[in-house]
Amino acid sequence: MYNIFMHFGEHLMIDGYGGKEVLLNDQTLVLSCLNDLPDLLGMKKLSAPAIFQADTNDIKDPGGWTGIVTIAESHISIHTFPKRGFISADVYTCKSGMDTDLIIDFFKKKFDLQDIETNFVKRGTRYPEDNIY
Repeated sequence: MYNIFMHFGEHLMIDGYGGKEVLLNDQTLVLSCLNDLPDLLGMKKLSAPAIFQADTNDIKDPGGWTGIVTIAESHISIHTFPKRGFISADVYTCKSGMDTDLIIDFFKKKFDLQDIETNFVKRGTRYPEDNIY
C-alpha cells in the first residue's frame, strides 16, 4: 500500500552563475562546503568528503573541482567550473522538509553567485509505507 502523503526524499539541484573564479577554483572552500553543509542541515556523514580536480575535456567543460560527501540520508555533490563562473550542486536527502532557502543562501554566499537556478524534486512519491518483503 502506498501513502499518498509521504515521499521518500527531497532533491535540490542548484545551478549557480556569475560566481567568482577564485572561489570556484578553491579546493579548500569546496571541501569545507562538503564538510560543513551536512552538519548545518543535521545530517550524518558516513565518510569524509572526496574531492577531485577535473581536467578540461576541450568541449564544454573547462575543468574545475568535483566532490561528493556520502551522508546517511543520501549525498551532497558539488561541481565547479571556475572559467565559466558556474557551479552545479545537488543535495539529496531522505528527510522531509529540506530548508531550501538556507541551502541556496549557503552556496550563494560561499561562491558569490550572481544568479541561481534551482530545481526541487520530491523523490519516491510512491514509496511503500511498509516493508513489502
